[in-house]
Amino acid sequence: MSALIAKYIFLLLITLAVALEVFSDVLFKKWAIENRSYLLVLGLVIYMIGTTFWAYSLRYGHLSKAISIFAVLNLIILVLVGVLFFKEDLSVINKVGIALGVISVILIEI
Repeated sequence: MSALIAKYIFLLLITLAVALEVFSDVLFKKWAIENRSYLLVLGLVIYMIGTTFWAYSLRYGHLSKAISIFAVLNLIILVLVGVLFFKEDLSVINKVGIALGVISVILIEI
């Protein structure tokens, strides 16, 4: 398998893992607000599926790179979801942190 294809598979798996983790975090937040048990169970199942995608990404990339990209992307998207869906506030320092996170993912991928 070529290095370019492996890189694309790696990024696809990381993206799927982040998307599923974010979705499960939203379900956890809704469970905390609404106290409905099925939201907790569904969130846990989706969280486990996302973790499986993350684990498979390690076949195509290094652990240090995978965890760095995963953590930063997860953080950025969760902040955006919090602001857009749960009307949470962002300070200037939060915005600077998000910008630095985006820059860090770009630098890791170069």
